[in-house]
Amino acid sequence: MDAGIVGLPNVGKSTLFNALTNAGALAANYPFATIEPNVGIVPIPDPNLERIHKHIETQKVISAVMRLVDIAGLVRGASEGAGKGNAFLSNIREVDAIAQVVRCFDKAPGGEEILHVDGSIDPMRDIDTINSELLLADLQAVESALSKAERAARSKEPEALARLAVLQKIKPVLDEGKPARVIASDIVDAEQHKAWRGLGLITAKPILYIANVDESDVNGQGELAQKVRAHAEAEGNAFVPVCAKIESELAELDPADKAEMLADYGMDEPALNKLAREAYRLLGLQSFYTAGEKEIRAWTVRQGATAPQAAGVIHTDFERGFIRANIYGVDVLDEYGSEKAIKEAGKMRVEGKDYAMQDGDVCHFLFNV
Repeated sequence: MDAGIVGLPNVGKSTLFNALTNAGALAANYPFATIEPNVGIVPIPDPNLERIHKHIETQKVISAVMRLVDIAGLVRGASEGAGKGNAFLSNIREVDAIAQVVRCFDKAPGGEEILHVDGSIDPMRDIDTINSELLLADLQAVESALSKAERAARSKEPEALARLAVLQKIKPVLDEGKPARVIASDIVDAEQHKAWRGLGLITAKPILYIANVDESDVNGQGELAQKVRAHAEAEGNAFVPVCAKIESELAELDPADKAEMLADYGMDEPALNKLAREAYRLLGLQSFYTAGEKEIRAWTVRQGATAPQAAGVIHTDFERGFIRANIYGVDVLDEYGSEKAIKEAGKMRVEGKDYAMQDGDVCHFLFNV
């Protein structure tokens, strides 16, 4: 799962990225499209891992992860190449979701002024700036692709016809100033759905709006953050309030000091935990687990994935040679205390190729290749 973190200058994007990646400990320069933005590997906080570990001894516990890409800053006119516009737009086409940081604070924690690129604090204007640039970039891409698609469709090949049909559906939507995602549910034909994915449209991606709030508003109840929340809900996208300054400090603390600082702010966990989980949910993902003496590990799969598809996440051979899966839930492990007791109670399920994975499944896959 890749999320691209974007925002205008001076909104706290870099501070947030460094906090998410534990002040750079997991970040690295990674070649990504045409430039090299920072890429961080962010563990998905998951209490199920510790629940499993209580009952099963293991050498290591491995979380599911999200790749966070700190994409070059955006300015007005990016769709026409302003700033690092071309690089920005190229990079953002490669990610699964957009994490848009929106400034909802006035001054820095020390009271000093942080100039805004547009001279004042207005999160809705900032959102409109970024979303307009993304929409214009998609519109340019669709207009460019349409003439080529029309020529290719003369061949009457299904793939060419599907691509043209999808482009013809998208263009009027973009012309109206609406994102491509509003018609995603209308793309039901298999060939057209394949063409849709191949276009890599930016405005087809879900957005997680991150309101970077002041230390006095960690829950995002202030007027500016509430505007962002309402906008996200109206779009059907996600919203998380985060104080990047607090999170960057928490990332540097040991567990005891971290717990004390959280208590001081009336927080039950770092906001970054909620951010990672919300991104996971936004993308329609869920976790299943494998557990044994060597490791307990969380794996990521899309909601609705079958047991063979889940097995394929571990190794393609597992999917190809899938026979069956022995599965139980984390709740069942808590109830019976061990896999041996689960088997003796007849609570270990045997599932076949048509089984739809459930969040929290602990699995043993049987395969033959």
